[in-house]
Amino acid sequence: MKVLNQTYTLNNGVKMPKIGFGTWQIKPGDDTYQAVTLALKNGYRHIDTAEGYQNEKSVGEAIRDSGIKREEIFVTSKLESHIKDYEGALLAFEKTMEALAFDYIDLFIIHAPWPWSEMGKDCKEGNVLAYKAMEKLYKEGRIRAIGVSNFSPSDIENILNHCDVVPAVNQIGYFIGIDQSETISYCNEKGIFIEAYSPLGIGYLLDNPIINQVAQTYKVSPAQICIRYLIQKGTAPLPKSVHEHRIIQNTDVDFEIKDEDMALLETVKGDPRRWS
Repeated sequence: MKVLNQTYTLNNGVKMPKIGFGTWQIKPGDDTYQAVTLALKNGYRHIDTAEGYQNEKSVGEAIRDSGIKREEIFVTSKLESHIKDYEGALLAFEKTMEALAFDYIDLFIIHAPWPWSEMGKDCKEGNVLAYKAMEKLYKEGRIRAIGVSNFSPSDIENILNHCDVVPAVNQIGYFIGIDQSETISYCNEKGIFIEAYSPLGIGYLLDNPIINQVAQTYKVSPAQICIRYLIQKGTAPLPKSVHEHRIIQNTDVDFEIKDEDMALLETVKGDPRRWS
């Protein structure tokens, strides 16, 4: 079975496709509609969006117009990072559901432990309040799984100490070169699945000489190496593109990177999103 058709099982038994289609930085309206339409046409069954992306409405329209049964598509959206209260989280969820025009959502996660404009701010109390609102919606069956994004071990520990439902996922920036070992080890210990956003390092990794060397060995693209690497790490990568040939190529990862080449990829160090 192709990787695109395979799933992971989350800690509550919900199955999630191994590869998701990301929509961050895709413009709302026709750009998002066309990209999601192409992704669904070419076999993707996990679409990742967020209120903060401002494209939930376009995602929902593309899914409804696809002719694919709603239950066959795994949809993720996110609570905006600045919402750190119970009632605000409930209202934001209703806004998301109105935009998507769905009866339920498969995965709903807190976008970040702090507002993006105040990175590092202590929002522990607010995260608990927001997560408790999500627990309510989860128990009502309006969300199939709940989780977090960009949460450190201490951020997650705060949730575990004050809430009832263990997060199903932690969606983090994870790609060749970045060290997320502490967070990944902690999440593995707690049964929290890792989703990997920016699997191509926002495109910067595609010019990396080591990644290109490995790609030539397997006669695939650097993007395919980046995505396959994350699959072999047991995570769910969320590649994105608005070009159909790349949308297709990003799922053609039914090959195995040998141990020695995985080790070579491990020699890549640093976060290219911060390179000058």
